[in-house]
Amino acid sequence: MSAPRAIVLLSGGLDSATTLALAKADGFACYAMSFRYGQRHAIELDAAARVARALGVVEHRIVTIDLAAFGGSALTDPSIAVPEASTTGIPVTYVPARNTIFLSFALGWAEVLGARDIFVGVNAVDYSGYPDCRPEFVAAFETLANLATKAGVEGDRFRIRAPLIDLTKADIIRRGVNAGVDYAQTVSCYQPDDRGGACGVCDSCRLRRAGFIDAGIADPTRYR
Repeated sequence: MSAPRAIVLLSGGLDSATTLALAKADGFACYAMSFRYGQRHAIELDAAARVARALGVVEHRIVTIDLAAFGGSALTDPSIAVPEASTTGIPVTYVPARNTIFLSFALGWAEVLGARDIFVGVNAVDYSGYPDCRPEFVAAFETLANLATKAGVEGDRFRIRAPLIDLTKADIIRRGVNAGVDYAQTVSCYQPDDRGGACGVCDSCRLRRAGFIDAGIADPTRYR
């Protein structure tokens, strides 16, 4: 019997790489989807391609869309500075509706492939306050997926899987190491240099660094 197919959203960062490894460990034939969405750097897409090759996905697609056309985020608008200190509330690195849009594309590919499982590496513990990283969002999108598709209406239900949702960053790293993730291949920084060197001061870098410290595992991140 062939392995069930799954779509895995793969950004090239620590969380999505771990999610891909866990999906593979669960026996899924994984199809990775990444996005060139108008982000200020494309280094993360190089990282996504490395991770996809290393973990042996069936296919890796990079989809081009333009969220920069709307702006509203430090990740797509160069005029908005990436914060280098902790902030309260929803930070300016939030990209409006990004996970909703990404999951919608994954849903379309899943329906065509006959995949009924979509993996996303969102996390509600060590996260930056993004509204589309919460369990309520994941549950709501699963409901939408089964209301809005031919497969769902005919009873072949989709499942939105978020295996990291209630884990700390340290727990995520431990699980990833056990599943064979090489975190040196990943890029999490919001403002890396042209060679992928991490700034070490943005929110994503600080969460990542603290995760390795808490996990008691050497941090392979290359800081500039």
